[in-house]
Amino acid sequence: MKISQIETFATEFVCFVLVTTDDGHQGWGQVAPYNADITAQVVHRQVAPYALGQDALEIDALVDSIVEKEHKFPGSYLRRAIGGLDTALWDLRGKLESKPVCELIGGSPGRVRAYGSSMKRDITPREEADRLSRLHDTHGFDAFKFRIGAECGRNVDEWPGRTEEIVPTMRRAMNDDVSLLVDANSGFEPKRAIEVGKMLQDNGISHYEEPCPYWEYEQTKQVTDALEIDVTGGEQDCELQNWRQMIDWGVVNIVQPDICYLGGLTRTLRVAEMAYRAGIACTPHCANLSMVTLFTMHLLRAIPNAGKYLEFSIEREDYYPWQYGLFTNSPFDIDDGHATVTDAPGWGAEINPDWLNNAKHWSSAVMR
Repeated sequence: MKISQIETFATEFVCFVLVTTDDGHQGWGQVAPYNADITAQVVHRQVAPYALGQDALEIDALVDSIVEKEHKFPGSYLRRAIGGLDTALWDLRGKLESKPVCELIGGSPGRVRAYGSSMKRDITPREEADRLSRLHDTHGFDAFKFRIGAECGRNVDEWPGRTEEIVPTMRRAMNDDVSLLVDANSGFEPKRAIEVGKMLQDNGISHYEEPCPYWEYEQTKQVTDALEIDVTGGEQDCELQNWRQMIDWGVVNIVQPDICYLGGLTRTLRVAEMAYRAGIACTPHCANLSMVTLFTMHLLRAIPNAGKYLEFSIEREDYYPWQYGLFTNSPFDIDDGHATVTDAPGWGAEINPDWLNNAKHWSSAVMR
């Protein structure tokens, strides 16, 4: 069964990938969001030439061969493009075998506990506490992540005093049975990160994400070694050798690979296995309601070191308008704070044809 055609349907924010084999079987995947129309071009220029005509079921070997063929182009865009091919091939295989992807990788359908993930910093602590409390009451979330510091902030807060205000405000607003997580988005140098971390510990926060510039492993390890709270990170890391280093050094307590950033399910399974051997939990990053959240749901139903939660975006149309209208089914329904992986074959997503018709379409195919 050979890959005969690779198609992309792209906007600035989302690019779906459709793979078709020589006997007519198909699978849908997705590259990483943001500048997705640029990544679509990488799919056709640097991925399709090596994938067309190859065995559609030899996913591991194909992913590795593309990395090696394009060895002069390490880094994010190539990995994002490979992820589109990889995830489409897993969908194709699931449909061939009439199994959900989670079952193909050793798991089973079922529920996944979710935390409500806030992306906002342009919100007062009181307003944030009020909106998360409403989500607790209406959707049953018993865990939330909110933002502290400023993105790559160099110790400068979003506005003066916001971090010191929002942490106790959130703790007071939530019952003790609600878990609270924070994301600093590379906001602090180690000394400041440790000071903030101790405040987090004093307020019962359980998860401290990306306290220091994510690329500075030594800085993050200083924070991890100084605190009792779980320090987490890794969403941007897309090279397997960096992951080996991060895990071998004990840079974080919990790893957070992003399936789309890293280059697909195949490579993410390898990172999860590295972490498992080191006794480290895996709580992937999936900060929007495109297919990345669906990929992550399937992964968490299969790996033995799955973390406590699925990240689940709570942002609505006013913040992430592009994540709506992508599907004709509802793959992300939340019930009592849980998402559900169904027994539908493949990823179980039905791409909205109206969305596809309005997207930029490119195609690469085997010459006949």
